[in-house]
Amino acid sequence: MPAPSTADFDRLRALVAIDDVEARQSRTIDEVFTGKPLTTIPVGTAEDVTAAFVKARIAQAQWARRSVKERAAVIERYRDLVVANRGFLMDVAQAETGKARSAAQEEIVDIMLNARYYARHAAKLLAPKRVQGLLPGIVKTVVNHHPKGVVGVISPWNYPMTLSISDAIPALIAGNAVVVKPDSQTPYCTLANAELLYQAGLPRELFAVVPGPGSVVGTAITAQCDYLMFTGSSATGRTLAEQCGSRLIGFSAELGGKNPMIVTKGANLPEVAKAATRACFSNAGQLCISIERIYVERDIADEFAEKFAAQVRDMTLSAAYDFSADMGSLISEDQIKTISRHVDDAKVKGAKVIAGGNARPDIGPLFFEPTVLSGVTDEMECSRNETFGPVVSIYPVDSVEEAIERANDTEYGLNASVWAASKAQGEEIAAKIKSGTVNVDEGYALAFGSTAAPMGGMKASGVGRRHGADGILKYTESQTVSTARVLNLDPPLGISMTLWQKALTPMIRLVQALPGR
Repeated sequence: MPAPSTADFDRLRALVAIDDVEARQSRTIDEVFTGKPLTTIPVGTAEDVTAAFVKARIAQAQWARRSVKERAAVIERYRDLVVANRGFLMDVAQAETGKARSAAQEEIVDIMLNARYYARHAAKLLAPKRVQGLLPGIVKTVVNHHPKGVVGVISPWNYPMTLSISDAIPALIAGNAVVVKPDSQTPYCTLANAELLYQAGLPRELFAVVPGPGSVVGTAITAQCDYLMFTGSSATGRTLAEQCGSRLIGFSAELGGKNPMIVTKGANLPEVAKAATRACFSNAGQLCISIERIYVERDIADEFAEKFAAQVRDMTLSAAYDFSADMGSLISEDQIKTISRHVDDAKVKGAKVIAGGNARPDIGPLFFEPTVLSGVTDEMECSRNETFGPVVSIYPVDSVEEAIERANDTEYGLNASVWAASKAQGEEIAAKIKSGTVNVDEGYALAFGSTAAPMGGMKASGVGRRHGADGILKYTESQTVSTARVLNLDPPLGISMTLWQKALTPMIRLVQALPGR
């Protein structure tokens, strides 16, 4: 099965939010599997961003007047189109990122889950909510949720559909417009979904895609949006947080991770070893929530390492546009250099490679074997720094308590995985790990796929949450409306201000003593 055709890219290129597409400077997009040019993409400017915001604000005012039900119906139609066009979408994802088709399918599934969850539940989540007022029966208090306005989304290259479209869906249903800067390496993943959104009935100006460098397009979006959603490195997240803070606008970000797995005595080691290949090497490890550290109780460490290494050595690496590959390619030469540097540094300083460890140019220019290390120590580069590639280290520990302590001994706190002798023990361990999501008897997919629950990072791994109620309410401004139903706080007729003020505190104490207060 070949990469998408030139005609496909030409059709999608016309959807960028740039008026004079053909006259613009362009960037070449390569097919990652081969390194050969696929197509080009026009490079946006700050002026293009401004023009997109002007149109988006006009469209947003009209969109916000539609009911939540009407807005959700558009997203439901989009979801159906995603399902119908999933083959083409996976082709585009594979061509631009080099990921295996199974990882490309994860993006389709995530979009389906988010679209369905928010389309079905947004009306309830956004509905005016009656809450406890100051004085029961006398004061009526209601919380409303208004859209922010125009939301900026700056998305990365590793899951370019999920991390642009799935983050935009709740913003759109909440009544906002969205301006997206896709990563410069993967703009067509966003454009392919934009086409389906427009086909579903979403006004084109309401979801604008402006490709271009982060220093230009990303900066312009941050300077004009009413709320910013970012996925990327912790370093860039800090910079964007400062910029948003100076403008006093909301900001949400999923950032880096150095995610741990804990394996205790009594765990089903063959099952763990098999599942760990997915947990560590999905999308060639280029996944914020993939596992890079495995802590195993010492009594079972050698057995686990042997079983896990055997599973890893049996993985199939391929550039196929089908489901035959267990792992695909890295996305860029920079990624190859980082992975190679981390592995070489570990080897020089005494670590042992028990599986993988080599680039595979015989398969494609950016392939690298899934790699398992042992004997990794703190002075090695891969020990504490996020590798963001197909490299994982195994660490024997003397107790579960030590495993938990070492799992938490990091600046990051995004995701974790626990495999124990029982579900109850696994859940007990999970509650002690300082990360935004923890999966018991799985690597990352259960928590990420639970779209009714919040997902995000602690510490340097993020700010705010996606998914669940948090994932849509963050795109709104809460408004409290309190109505005096019987009387206001002036003294009732015939009561002096002095007497009223003296009675006010005892009256509030009496109200607070009522059941439910």
